[in-house]
Amino acid sequence: MVDNNEAEIPAPPPEKLVAPVEGPQMSEIAAIGNVFIEPGKVFEDMRRKPRFIIAGLLVLVFISAFQVALVEKLGLENIVRARIETSNRTRDLDKDGKEKMVAQQSGPIVKYVTYVAVPIVVTIVFLLGGLIYFLGSNAMGGTATFTGGMSAWVYSSVPPALVYTIGNLIVLLLKSPDDIDLATSQGGLLKANLGFLVDRNTMPAIAALLSSFDLFAIWGWVLAAIGLQKIAKISSGAAWAVVLMLGLLGVIAKVIGAIFF
Repeated sequence: MVDNNEAEIPAPPPEKLVAPVEGPQMSEIAAIGNVFIEPGKVFEDMRRKPRFIIAGLLVLVFISAFQVALVEKLGLENIVRARIETSNRTRDLDKDGKEKMVAQQSGPIVKYVTYVAVPIVVTIVFLLGGLIYFLGSNAMGGTATFTGGMSAWVYSSVPPALVYTIGNLIVLLLKSPDDIDLATSQGGLLKANLGFLVDRNTMPAIAALLSSFDLFAIWGWVLAAIGLQKIAKISSGAAWAVVLMLGLLGVIAKVIGAIFF
């Protein structure tokens, strides 16, 4: 018989199931290699755990190495003189004025400041690009974090930056300094755009516009669109809208810079 005076024992509450936090499925070294062949999987992994330090340092080292190799082979003084001779603002100066500018802009201290400035500028570009991707994708209804935006920016830069820089180093090694356009050399020696169709000295704006649509830049845009779609969980159209908006701003800035400088 059941004792009615015995207190009823309540049933235990249902067990709460806590979903395990999904960690990254590949190391950052593996991600750097896979972004060349399977960018979608890499960016999906970046959503699980955004990371960009090693990839960013790799790009920074390659770009800095090219700039150092370029200046050491061609000479900063020669590069500065060529820029002065081709610039609309300075090419009509008298000889003494030009030589004074060359001396001011190509001294030993200036050279080493240039070496230090390159990684600083690249780092600032990474930070600004990541911030814009973060804000732009979230404005499109995405769920990216700032580190996610940084991951999208850095990893979409890795393949084009590394291939482009290696190509530039090969051209620098094989070409004679006499065959290199010194005035534009710091912007890269490997040409993969239509800028060569016009003379940049007589039509600087058109040359800047044509050179903006570069195969390496387009490669980076494609990777960035994939990255934002995966990391921020937005549609392909929304991802392309963010990428192309930023790309258009870059083209406008390049054209304006060519007109005035």
